[in-house]
Amino acid sequence: MSFSKRMDRVKASGIRAVQKRIASKPEVISFAAGLPDPNLYPLDDYKAALDSLMAERARPAFSYGLTKGYGPLLDLLVRRMREKEGVECTKDNLCILSGSQQGLGLAALMFVDEGDVIITENPSYLGAINACRPYGPEFVGVDTDDDGMVIEDVERVLRENPRAKMIYVIPNFQNPTGKAWTLERRKRFMEVVSQYDVMVLEDNPYGEIRFKGEHLPCLKTLDRKDQVIYLGSFSKIMAPGLRVAWVCAAPEVAAMTERMKETLDLQSPEFTQHFVVSYLEKFDIEPHIAKIQATYKARSDLMLEMIRRHFPASVKYTEPEGGMFLWLELPGGLDADALLDEALEAGVAYIPGESFYANNGPKNTIRMNFTTVSEEQIVKGMEILGNVLKRHIQ
Repeated sequence: MSFSKRMDRVKASGIRAVQKRIASKPEVISFAAGLPDPNLYPLDDYKAALDSLMAERARPAFSYGLTKGYGPLLDLLVRRMREKEGVECTKDNLCILSGSQQGLGLAALMFVDEGDVIITENPSYLGAINACRPYGPEFVGVDTDDDGMVIEDVERVLRENPRAKMIYVIPNFQNPTGKAWTLERRKRFMEVVSQYDVMVLEDNPYGEIRFKGEHLPCLKTLDRKDQVIYLGSFSKIMAPGLRVAWVCAAPEVAAMTERMKETLDLQSPEFTQHFVVSYLEKFDIEPHIAKIQATYKARSDLMLEMIRRHFPASVKYTEPEGGMFLWLELPGGLDADALLDEALEAGVAYIPGESFYANNGPKNTIRMNFTTVSEEQIVKGMEILGNVLKRHIQ
């Protein structure tokens, strides 16, 4: 059997590899997840929405629909983009996706040729990197500070790489670091990229779970040249199993997304699109989002408290204002992947940070998730992990 050459470029997910290692260890306290807490799903409300759907529009919900998406859902998203993000758009700017992950691969398919350059944050979401790899790009990483991508480095990389076609960013509570860009950094970034013929792929799955500070405009709000391809999702505020997400972009980009999507899956599931509309028509989602925010804030704050109490002082960490992750940087010379076996034996799991770099990344970093663990597990697990680290850090 001979697979295509592009299959050689696809790498196994470092996250999935860790999950396989802990699958047979149910006693392990896992900070390795990248999931919303399923205990927060408003199941009674979902049942009521489903009952309404089955009573009122079951037959069309079980049928084929348009590749572009279910009309009432598109109308709802036009309003949501305006009210939540300040983005004025029409249905011509939108296309429904089977999860925002599909949007990542479609963007690369549409804009990236063999040998083109994709610029990413250093580190970045490995699922996006892997979605782009089959199309043969080169990746160039740009370091971030506490305010976002370092603008001087963005300018330099764009100057040095005339084949740069796309910049992939997560300005809100990035996966894996949990960082959020400041407003000034967002403005400066858009000023710089507006001088180049490059698309910006803005991934915003975590934007609505801000639990500290004020809402900041997305890059699409600041876009004056139709360079930004915005990806939104219901995965983190409703449920990831729905696989309902959307792209908001220039009409010609949305139309090409629709055309390419038709070749891959014909359409996103009609039933889950109808369900989202049924739920949002019947219930106010904002109190549910507020509950998610409050729960994640408490867990994030507790994890930070436990880091300060139990970890060696030389371990650096981010302090997220939202999202699902924080990032640890161990002293140089330590290998987080090598330490994982010891951590698993002690009863905790995490994701080594090296795999979140498109090219070779440092081995002394760790992604920590705080959304799927209880407060009791955070207290116990962080003490265990602190003891593991203390055996290697003076």
